Amino acid sequence: MQGSQYFEKYGLINGVWDEMYDQNHIVRGHYQKVIDYLSKESAEDLHKKEELAKRLFMTQGITFTVYNSGEGIEKIFPFDIIPRVITAAEWDFVEKGIKQRLTALNLFLKDIYHNQFIIKDGIVPIDIVYSCPHFLREMYQLNVPYDVYVHIAGIDLIRDHDGTFYVLEDNLRTPSGVSYMLENREITKRLFPDLIPHCGVRSVTEYPSILYKNLQALSPRQVSNPTIVLLSPGIYNSAYFEHTTLARLMGVELVEGRDLVVNNHRVYMKTTTGLQQIDVIYRRVDDDFLDPLVFNPNSVLGVAGLMGAYRKGNVAIVNALGNGVADDKATYIYVPDMIRYYLNEEPLLKNVPTHRLSNPDEREYVFENINKMVVKKTNESGGYGMLMGHAASQEEIEKYKVEIMKDPRNFIAQPTISLSAAPCYINGVLQPRRIDLRPYALCGPDGIEIVPGGLTRVALTEGSLVVNSSQGGGSKDTWVLV
Repeated sequence: MQGSQYFEKYGLINGVWDEMYDQNHIVRGHYQKVIDYLSKESAEDLHKKEELAKRLFMTQGITFTVYNSGEGIEKIFPFDIIPRVITAAEWDFVEKGIKQRLTALNLFLKDIYHNQFIIKDGIVPIDIVYSCPHFLREMYQLNVPYDVYVHIAGIDLIRDHDGTFYVLEDNLRTPSGVSYMLENREITKRLFPDLIPHCGVRSVTEYPSILYKNLQALSPRQVSNPTIVLLSPGIYNSAYFEHTTLARLMGVELVEGRDLVVNNHRVYMKTTTGLQQIDVIYRRVDDDFLDPLVFNPNSVLGVAGLMGAYRKGNVAIVNALGNGVADDKATYIYVPDMIRYYLNEEPLLKNVPTHRLSNPDEREYVFENINKMVVKKTNESGGYGMLMGHAASQEEIEKYKVEIMKDPRNFIAQPTISLSAAPCYINGVLQPRRIDLRPYALCGPDGIEIVPGGLTRVALTEGSLVVNSSQGGGSKDTWVLV
């Protein structure tokens, strides 16, 4: 192992893939330049960089909101200064796998909202689709522009003990976190301005321009400069910082439901000079709250009549409504089958083995082995409603079993995967912490584009496998090498 002060105490976690070292404590080649650079930095210099990063996050308001925290509304997003490095070959494989997966998922959404061939052919059980709370009958036989349902996707990837990439879950509704990917890169440029070009790190800054280009292409009106808005639930939403960042970077208006009105099946924005017709809405409001005339009548976040304008084809909405049926954790089980069915290909990226608890035999097996399982609710996100069997008390397990039996369809179980570890700068030394990766894919009329990188989330608590920011996780910059 390296003889530097930062690496002497770096202890590999037994049975866990380490991104920096192999099992023989030999540095992986793609980390060598980072290690050489850090070895020349004094402890005082690295401490100053860490403090600078915290100040930059604070002054620039890079925050997220936690609703159940006693510390208030907004929290600074924890950031680790040591980048996560991915080789060009690894990224090429990940990129191909995500494109394959999203192509199949998009075909699945078009199919179940039209001919439902995959159900008739017995590939996906009908009860999985119709029992999903996010399957919207209002979308049935509704044609969307260019047949693209998933315009923006965040695919969560993990690596097992042997370095194999697995898809942990698909985020196809209103995936968040891309602003942190962009801000992490900007912060890292300030901290290590020479190291990024020296290592040959690919850029992620094109994301807003690619997204804007795709949004423009969706305009139902053939105008040179369509009006695009980003619809936010408002300042109290956990991702409000992201909404403001993306609107600013794309140069579009950030609006709330009260800023819009529907007249004669067209959507307009209220301005100081009168009403302005809207062509494309990048919405960060959940389906249920988009139109009180069709969905939740008590919603004040959406726009009355929006669904009618959407159905008439007078406005494009990104992502399409009803996508939640494809990223339901019970549907996740069938994505490899979708790839074989629609594309006649073998899946490149593997699923984590997953058990449906609505199946009595699988449920019995999970209950017998629950100490080795992670049990999740099929429609929760942010790490909420999850049971980590290896860390739970017997009392917690028994209570959770009772909840499962009330509605087994609402739960899935997966074996505990040993997430890979990456070096993090903690208390003046490098320590391994568990990570995942969320690359962001943008799907437009011309195909799927993925900026080379993504959001690497970190379980900052020693021994923890939970990387969600809402559960105490942080993030680090993700470097994809040329």
